[in-house]
Amino acid sequence: MLRLFLRRLRPLSGPSGRLSARSARSSSGFPAPEMPAAWVRRNFLDYFREKHGHRLVPSSPVRPRGDPSLLFVNAGMNQFKPVFLGTADPRSEMASYRRVVNSQKCVRAGGKHNDLEDVGRDLYHHTFFEMLGNWSFGDYFKEEACCMAWSLLTEHYGIPADRLYVSYFGGDAAAGLPPDEETRHIWLEIGVPAARLLPFGLKENFWEMGDSGPCGPCTEIHYDHVGGRDAAALVNADSPDVVEIWNLVFMQYNREGDQSLRLLPRSSVDTGMGLERLVSVLQGKRSNYDTDLFTPLLHAIHQVSRASPYGGRTGAADRDNVDMAYRVVADHVRTLSVCIADGVHPGMSGAELVLRRILRRAVRFCVEVLQAPQGALASLVPTVTHILGDVYPELLRESDRIMDVINENEAHFLSSLQQGSRLILRTLNRKDYKHGDFPAAVAWSLHRDLGFPLDLVDLMLEERGVQVDRRALDRLIAQNQKVKSDPQPGVQSALTLDVLSLAELQRLGVPYTDDSLKYQYRLEQGRYVFPACSATVVALYDGQALVSEISEGQRCDVILDQTCFYSEQGGQSHDLGYFTRDTLQDVLFPVEAVVLAGGYVLHQVTATDSLKTGDRVQLHLDQVHRLSCMVNHTATHLLNFALRKVLGPSVQQRGSHVSADRLRFDFSVKSSLSVSQLQQVDSCTNRQTSVELCCGTHVLQTGDIEDLLIVSERQMVKGISRILAVTGRDATRAREQGQVLAQDVDSLTARISGSAPSSLDSAQRLAKEVGVLSDAVDNTAIPQWQRRELQSRLRSLQRTSNTAVRKLETREAAVRAQTLLEKNGRKDVHVDTVETDSLSVVMKTVNQLSAAAPHSLVMLLAHQRHSGKVLCACQVPKDSPSLSASDWAVAVCRHLGGSAGGSALVAKGTGSSGDISEVLRWAEEFAHQKTRR
Repeated sequence: MLRLFLRRLRPLSGPSGRLSARSARSSSGFPAPEMPAAWVRRNFLDYFREKHGHRLVPSSPVRPRGDPSLLFVNAGMNQFKPVFLGTADPRSEMASYRRVVNSQKCVRAGGKHNDLEDVGRDLYHHTFFEMLGNWSFGDYFKEEACCMAWSLLTEHYGIPADRLYVSYFGGDAAAGLPPDEETRHIWLEIGVPAARLLPFGLKENFWEMGDSGPCGPCTEIHYDHVGGRDAAALVNADSPDVVEIWNLVFMQYNREGDQSLRLLPRSSVDTGMGLERLVSVLQGKRSNYDTDLFTPLLHAIHQVSRASPYGGRTGAADRDNVDMAYRVVADHVRTLSVCIADGVHPGMSGAELVLRRILRRAVRFCVEVLQAPQGALASLVPTVTHILGDVYPELLRESDRIMDVINENEAHFLSSLQQGSRLILRTLNRKDYKHGDFPAAVAWSLHRDLGFPLDLVDLMLEERGVQVDRRALDRLIAQNQKVKSDPQPGVQSALTLDVLSLAELQRLGVPYTDDSLKYQYRLEQGRYVFPACSATVVALYDGQALVSEISEGQRCDVILDQTCFYSEQGGQSHDLGYFTRDTLQDVLFPVEAVVLAGGYVLHQVTATDSLKTGDRVQLHLDQVHRLSCMVNHTATHLLNFALRKVLGPSVQQRGSHVSADRLRFDFSVKSSLSVSQLQQVDSCTNRQTSVELCCGTHVLQTGDIEDLLIVSERQMVKGISRILAVTGRDATRAREQGQVLAQDVDSLTARISGSAPSSLDSAQRLAKEVGVLSDAVDNTAIPQWQRRELQSRLRSLQRTSNTAVRKLETREAAVRAQTLLEKNGRKDVHVDTVETDSLSVVMKTVNQLSAAAPHSLVMLLAHQRHSGKVLCACQVPKDSPSLSASDWAVAVCRHLGGSAGGSALVAKGTGSSGDISEVLRWAEEFAHQKTRR
């Protein structure tokens, strides 16, 4: 049968546009370089689509939808998780998938799969790559998957079979998993020599989606770049000469919450093969960067730089890291282009922060190592679109926008980079750090105030043989997280002028701080421009008294004659930023808090150098933070206006707080807003204007808010409600997350309201899904009106699923009770085992037995063999004064090293044991001794 299948896989003679195995190989037997990447990708997709009836599904965007566990899509299977998990809406197109093929855009940078720091150092790591894959959802399985893969590689692509090795799952006794002998025999039948068929363990050849969910053994195909030798010992040995090219995962188990494995009702296949590595094999290259996916980019980089041409060197051979820089820039501009085209922009958190680091890493290598002019990085985007635009047309559509985003972020970073580099050099020159640690405070200041990624600080120091004081840096990071969790960060810890010091300032005639510059910003060509500000230090306060000078490390308040910083007032958070001394421009004094006291604006700092009265300083405002506060403050006024319009003039503001990431608004109202009222307020805030007096800073046009969305509303006390809202991209993202969750609820509703679950396991899984989805709806930032609707629907689904579980538990308990009665009859003391992993089923079975034998003492134990856990339940007759159910259960479960509880009549508990027979004897003997039956 297998040989017949192999014959069916052989290609038809002379298909147009396709090379045969012979024509695809040179006379030496090595793949010819005329196999371009576009041809390789197209032939992979055509092979599965045309020859094996697979549906071609487009790549999903690299921003995951509805999966908070991922920063980026990092594997081809991500978009198909609902199919694997059985959560796909039965009415959706995805639910009909049986055979699928695609080429998926993937990013591995940040999170669990993070290749960022390896990119450039070697010849094969990438942050962006394409994953070729074919899937079977309950259709074909191991035999067909292996045969298709082998035929494609050896016959269609013409890879010599003697260069290939195959690994398979060799089993794991501790996990109770046998070797995958089925896959081994399939490969032997295909013709893979036994010496090239290698068993490996869980780490290498058992794939899992996560802590729970579908999983199974996998088999991998490896390629030997050298050939003509026995390279079996180099498989999975991190050798650059023997590399994995294709991974075939056979999902046949489900990892349960208790870590046990259960066979899935239907098996699936998930395969993945990196296009870049496959192309390097087919083009006879040892480096992915030597293929036509990268050579046009490397050539373009050379054209815009002052560096020598790319030479492919690594390690010590790569003098001055020039070739490393080529690889970093080529890889990162691909990632930037794909991510920005898919709507991920460089930012301050999550995937946006990772992309910001990628951009800044690329800019630094481009400018400092390759000596390319500003704008060179963005000039490479057309080359990326030329290489990838045919298969990913969004790159062509978004090309101009991608270049604008890169140029804007590059300009901002280069300014910060120059200042940061000077600060690092100045710090290093102050002391010999060859055998010491670089000050954590300086590294943290670079990160917090100039936006330097900490890994970039590490990289710059690494080049000089210095390391950051990691323990001290971790403490600063932890302190920062603690401050962020404070609802009004910085205010409680601010140093505040005491009465005597305030009087002393007035006696000395120190003028009040002129802070009018905080309002003097303007719009130019759609961008906000904030004024520059030079000032003089007029006073210093160390927390106890006014002083004329402070030294490095001291915490103090700095009073200036003028400032552009906004102090905390009117419910708006204070500004962030830093200032520099005119005579010491490279040393930053980070401003931690800004407070107004008696007409004086206090800038709280921890001095990074000495500072004295009379010093001239330059103030640098964190413009992103300020603009976010302005947007949210204006949005607060619009929200107030909309609430009064929708609910009436009786609405009164009872408090508010505006920060960079959200706004909070407290107001008087009799009860929580209805779904309809929430929708009306959302709609009203996005089309109205408001004119009100306010001391805060605001946007100059309400359109700059872009979007305003209520994500939480609840009664704090009777008559007072609190709203949390977000704006701009955060609001857009919340709406997207709401759509995804609504689709998930639709899908789950369709599955629960369809045919009744056939087994207790399936009913319990559905009930668990309702719980998980309810948690997601409760805790994800989505429109509050939508949250209320989804919560109502989920409560109904929970009732329905719980009812189904209870009915099936009762039915299963009745069957088990009847079996036990037939086996043991009606005894005075009935102690036995029951096969189930549900304590509720154990309890119900006990109830059924007790009803059938009302004078018997009944205890049932359910032994979970995979984990050793024991579930226990018991019931005694009402007229059993010598032994209560709780005493019996507690004694048995303590004997099992566990615990129990209940009443005199019924009780339950858990423990663990490797020998259930001994436990049964002990439990029965205990009951006999207590009752003397």
